[in-house]
Amino acid sequence: MRAIPLLPFLLGGWLALPVHADDAQDMFKRLAQANQQQSYQGTFVYERNGSFSTHRIWHRVTDGKVKERLLQLDGSAQEVVRLDGLTQCVSGTLVSGVANPSDSSARVFDVKKLSAWYDMTIVGKSRVAGRAATIVAMTPKDQHRYGIELHVDNETGLPLKSLLLSEKGQLLERFQFTELDTADVPSDSSLQASSDCKPVGVAKARAEASSGPVAWRSEWLPPGFELSSSAARKDQTSKALVTSLMYSDGLARFSVFIEPVSDTSSTDIRTQLGPTVAVSRRLTTPRGVSMVTVVGEIPMGTAEHVALSMRSTDVQASQ
Repeated sequence: MRAIPLLPFLLGGWLALPVHADDAQDMFKRLAQANQQQSYQGTFVYERNGSFSTHRIWHRVTDGKVKERLLQLDGSAQEVVRLDGLTQCVSGTLVSGVANPSDSSARVFDVKKLSAWYDMTIVGKSRVAGRAATIVAMTPKDQHRYGIELHVDNETGLPLKSLLLSEKGQLLERFQFTELDTADVPSDSSLQASSDCKPVGVAKARAEASSGPVAWRSEWLPPGFELSSSAARKDQTSKALVTSLMYSDGLARFSVFIEPVSDTSSTDIRTQLGPTVAVSRRLTTPRGVSMVTVVGEIPMGTAEHVALSMRSTDVQASQ
């Protein structure tokens, strides 16, 4: 993972331009709308944990519907085709790990809500993929989320480059266009999935899934994060009831999974790959031991705090 000296830049300070916060919020609103209104195609690089990959993207908006195809150009062959936020098919190593939730939809950013947890500031100008851009910094107001630096295309409002930074200014993730064409609308053939792209269906509740509210809650959440979805289902292999909860602040997300385990079957885990952390902790309740796993793009300490705060709602959990 490569550290870069961007923290003063992200935080504004002496590099900030003399503009109002409202200007940055307007820029972010424009960015949020551009993906739903602008057709384009191009090539971008993605960096995480010191590893780079190159991708081709075709993105077409027709009568309010957004169809998108992504193809990895190096390394293992991976392809994704989406329609209005729903994954239609995938290929390569993605096949086993992708499923659409029944309520999947395109994300809508609430700039007013996000401004309660992030300072949004225009901090400069740049040039990415030969296009003029404005740099918007989203600086978290606490230690529970990452900072973001966005380079927004002046012509279209599309994100040309984004950097996800830790509280120490360390680069966690980079997305950057190397070539972008907004003049030519992607053709039907360029959006057509290859024969290797396997269809992905909508995940439906199984007959054995529990109904009603799940039996777990968090006694502590980082400020601004709210429960966005929850489910409980039986694992096909272990037959154990697995509870899943997803939380979001409108931009960052993390998920919590709880599953009963034996005392010796699982061990605690603490790992990080780029911005994504995974923390597993065993929690002892009067009904036995459960493994709580938190996965998401939040700082490690925040994920650990959430894991240790999970409690059963039907019986009193104890550490």
